[in-house]
Amino acid sequence: MIVLIPAYEPGDTLVELVARLAHHTVVLVDDGSGPAYAPIFARARALGAELVTLDRNSGKGHALKAGFAHIARRHPGRGVVCADSDGQHRPADIEAVARHAAASGAAMVLGVRRFTGRVPVRSRLGNGVTRVAFRLVTGLAVTDTQTGLRGYPARMLPWLARVPGDRFEYEQRLLLEAAREGLPVAEVEIATVYLGHNESSHFRPVRDSLRVYRPLLAFALSSLLAFAVDTAVLLTLTALTGDLLPSAVAARLISATVNYAVNRTYVFGARTGKPARYAALAAAVLAANLVLLETLASATGSVAAAKLLTEALLFLGGFLVQRLVVFPARKPAPVRDGAGEVQFGAVLMRADR
Repeated sequence: MIVLIPAYEPGDTLVELVARLAHHTVVLVDDGSGPAYAPIFARARALGAELVTLDRNSGKGHALKAGFAHIARRHPGRGVVCADSDGQHRPADIEAVARHAAASGAAMVLGVRRFTGRVPVRSRLGNGVTRVAFRLVTGLAVTDTQTGLRGYPARMLPWLARVPGDRFEYEQRLLLEAAREGLPVAEVEIATVYLGHNESSHFRPVRDSLRVYRPLLAFALSSLLAFAVDTAVLLTLTALTGDLLPSAVAARLISATVNYAVNRTYVFGARTGKPARYAALAAAVLAANLVLLETLASATGSVAAAKLLTEALLFLGGFLVQRLVVFPARKPAPVRDGAGEVQFGAVLMRADR
């Protein structure tokens, strides 16, 4: 087993973790921590760790990819388990993830926390929101989308190098891409450990949250673009013709074409969409749109207000149908658990305590 640990300005907990993993191959990536932290990395190297040093801080994703490249070059054919440097991942849990990565056949094994006990509010809330959003976007139920403890078999190293992202969003993109490609994802339950209210974390709440959630906001932005096109065309044609229903039909046809193209290319990442299914969905949405628009316009006396209310009501339903029917993810390959039973998707296994 190779344990990969990216570190930026680490403390003594990094040396303690390396000492407890001394019977394994440990690869550290110094993500531009600077001369002040050289003694800490030197102590870790004295314990047997291999060190990759980056000239400047480039982000966790970049550091992970530098570590993957080192492992592929120096240790070909060996899998890897990624762990954080702050002591929040116990050696027993790291080893449990490694065992399942080697035996399960999964493309990715996540060490998932149950968030029980004393957990910082921002961590509990952030993971809960991301978990719900991730399932809505991908259809894959992942217990802990933000875990840094992840195991990959050797065959996945080239794939890991191809997924874009240099900072905290990289690990989220790995999950999104795995869901899009139907890669089997397994889970191992681990302890929830936070030291000093997670003060050692270099996660920047505003900037890095935007990076992490950016892929999950793509659908909302696509819908907003389609809404803007639809509304502009509707109001223009209504002003020119004075006839609401034909104007609504023309506006919907134009905005639906824009929406399909953007969703296929940028949102769901589908190699091939289902145009006939999208057309059927668009027809159903158009019918509902016309009924709601006519009803609400009469009730409110405002086409613009009616349009806002109508789009809000149709947004969630349209998204779910597109994800499940128009741009379905590939069916995950089967994963065999320790008992030899075939399972699909995210498979939860409990680590030995």
